[in-house]
Amino acid sequence: MDHCHTSDLISLEQALEKMLSQLSPLQQTESIALTAAAGRITAAPVISPIDVPPFANSAMDGYAVRLADLQANTPLPVAGKAFAGAPFNGEWPANSCIRIMTGAPIPAGTEAVIMQEQAEVSEAGVRFTVEVQTGQNIRLAGEDIRQGAEVLPAGVRLGAAQLPLLASLGVADVQVMRKLKVAVFSTGDELQPVGQPLQAGQIYDTNRFAVRLMLEQLGCETLDLGIIRDDQHALRAAFEQADSQADVVISSGGVSVGEADYTKQMLDELGEVSFWKLAIKPGKPFAFGKLKHAWFCGLPGNPVSAALTFYQLVQPLLAKLAGHSDWHLPPRLKARTLTPLKKAPGRLDFQRGVFTSNAQGELEVSTTGHQGSHIFSSFSQGNCFIVLERERGFVAAGEMVEVEPFNALLRN
Repeated sequence: MDHCHTSDLISLEQALEKMLSQLSPLQQTESIALTAAAGRITAAPVISPIDVPPFANSAMDGYAVRLADLQANTPLPVAGKAFAGAPFNGEWPANSCIRIMTGAPIPAGTEAVIMQEQAEVSEAGVRFTVEVQTGQNIRLAGEDIRQGAEVLPAGVRLGAAQLPLLASLGVADVQVMRKLKVAVFSTGDELQPVGQPLQAGQIYDTNRFAVRLMLEQLGCETLDLGIIRDDQHALRAAFEQADSQADVVISSGGVSVGEADYTKQMLDELGEVSFWKLAIKPGKPFAFGKLKHAWFCGLPGNPVSAALTFYQLVQPLLAKLAGHSDWHLPPRLKARTLTPLKKAPGRLDFQRGVFTSNAQGELEVSTTGHQGSHIFSSFSQGNCFIVLERERGFVAAGEMVEVEPFNALLRN
């Protein structure tokens, strides 16, 4: 039972604090075309080169008027028309109005725009049926964004919410952080690459495949060194190559007690790496530290444990290194469990679940089933982690639990 030997386990929060406190974002930046900037992180605040809107324009389809022309409360003839892209540039006689469409530039002298629903049109002209306020229905130049204003801060990931905004400002190039370079390899004689036939006693190397997919989603450049056999010279060569070429080195396997001896000895020679036993389930064995040049994360060999530790620990590490200052995991929510949840006290448990909203709008969650650290299907079936507190035990159906929705890395 885990709870008998918990004094040497460190919490997820302690591990994250130990890791993130040592890191600083990369310093190298580059300027790239806006059309190639999806998924990149802003390296400097983005400043608007123009006013938005760039000119005063109409917020409504209606009529541009001068207040003095309305005094007699008589119909006003229409002196011309103003359209978006085709402004009114003629003479505007006294005691007349101008037909104007939404987005059209405001003719000089306009004091208000009256919407067409508040106008009566006859052969004599247009008569208005409302009290008119100075400035009504006029969008002023720079009302949304002033020229020189900060539109986005540094540290923002550019996506569908940000890039069209920058395009609307005429921003053609943007300063971004350079991409993180991450080297990946797996260790173990029993591993076989995905797509190759399995020999007796072999299993597929799903960890490296999963990690590589997640790194691609996070916008990293990946150096895949493949499967490294259980040989000290091969392992040293892999570590040295990875360290010389990458910002971060991620391995899976070889970090749990009993199998880490020569790996630990070698890593001590190549840098400073700590082997931790985390108070989380799945995913107790984890290694973190600094090689000569690169940061190092050693993931557990079990596929679910590797995916969970990557998600909860490596993902925030990569975000900080990449300069992604507004990165965060989805907030945890309260839900009622519809199924009992097996748990022993001692470790913070991230079980995989499916949460939905019932007819009353309340959140409910069910387990995906067997939670073994080799059952990767629990991720494909689930949409959240059921996060059970470290000292909590068995959870009965009907109890309230916390759920953490998957972010885009694991979302179905």
